Amino acid sequence: MLRAALWVSRILFGLVFIFSGFVKAIDPLGSAYKFQDYFMAFNMEWLMFSALPLAVLLSTLEFVIGVAVLAGLKMRWSAWGGLLFMLFFTPLTLFVAITDPVPDCGCFGDALIISNWETFYKNIFILAAAILIFVYRERVKPLWSGSRDWYLIGLVTVFIVGLSVYCLRYLPIMDFRPWKVGNQVGELMIPTPEVADIYLVYEHRETGETQEWPANDFPWDDPEWVAQWQYKDQRREIIHPYVEAPIDDFIIVDTFGDDLTDYFLFNPEYQFIVVAYDLRTTSVRSFNKRITPLAMDAMENDYSFIVLSGSTFDHIDSFRHTHQTAYPFYQSDEISLKTIIRSNPGLLLMKDGVVMGKWPHRRIPSFEQLQEKFPDL
Repeated sequence: MLRAALWVSRILFGLVFIFSGFVKAIDPLGSAYKFQDYFMAFNMEWLMFSALPLAVLLSTLEFVIGVAVLAGLKMRWSAWGGLLFMLFFTPLTLFVAITDPVPDCGCFGDALIISNWETFYKNIFILAAAILIFVYRERVKPLWSGSRDWYLIGLVTVFIVGLSVYCLRYLPIMDFRPWKVGNQVGELMIPTPEVADIYLVYEHRETGETQEWPANDFPWDDPEWVAQWQYKDQRREIIHPYVEAPIDDFIIVDTFGDDLTDYFLFNPEYQFIVVAYDLRTTSVRSFNKRITPLAMDAMENDYSFIVLSGSTFDHIDSFRHTHQTAYPFYQSDEISLKTIIRSNPGLLLMKDGVVMGKWPHRRIPSFEQLQEKFPDL
């Protein structure tokens, strides 16, 4: 039974760590944004510069430790690493669950969003597995000869770091966010309404007795009943709770404050949208070499081409004047723009509310290349 428990612990611990490390490694900017959320919540803005390095380090450690424990590699080191990791994060997630500084801990990136309390409960099980693995680490045998374990660990480390760098320079190889290619954005802007049974509580005017009636079935049209009973309260039995829309509070506004969201997002023709959440840090080279030529070709073919930015309109006007961008800019929420695409700038191609394609600034195609991919363009 000990052997079976040890194997179950290895599999549980290893797979959770591998999955957690992988989904964060393919979206290092998303993990960095989560670190920044924590820094702001705990008044530690002076650590903002370290968000991205910490994001890459955390995903690398998780992935490597997970692979090492699952495969039984260098257990004296990997068992210690797993135990120390959980001894640090388990009480931390308890503190986060109690204080609730951010609604989602980000432990599984955007692939699996769980509450802070669910994260803590998950860590209790993983901590138990880590303790068992650590206590009986000498009994864990590698799946193959241990003579070259360090080489394998080195290869795993190079792989996961290289994957993070690739996804950082371009885009995540897997997109778990609402704006992924193929999604109908309009459907994701609609929240799930609450479904509940409502009961009305009435009190007898003479005896003080209280009774409940279903809100859709009570004798409101009986004069004798109305004379005897008065409304006191109501009770709700929630069948399905209210769920916010995956895309919430996204808006496109012009300099006059007019809301143009539906006009652009649900354009029945192809709609070109460049996302540049911060014009102060955006790639000017990409605007000059790729975006502006593409905009000219798109507009010559009567397609709408816009830029969305979280910068102020003063910064937008200054940027447009400096770089001679003869196409319209609009304002949107910076956090929402970071959710759309992990590139500053990045290109989004939409049609009738559907995301047709996304490209980072290093790979923005020409209009001719887009026509080859979309023959009806």
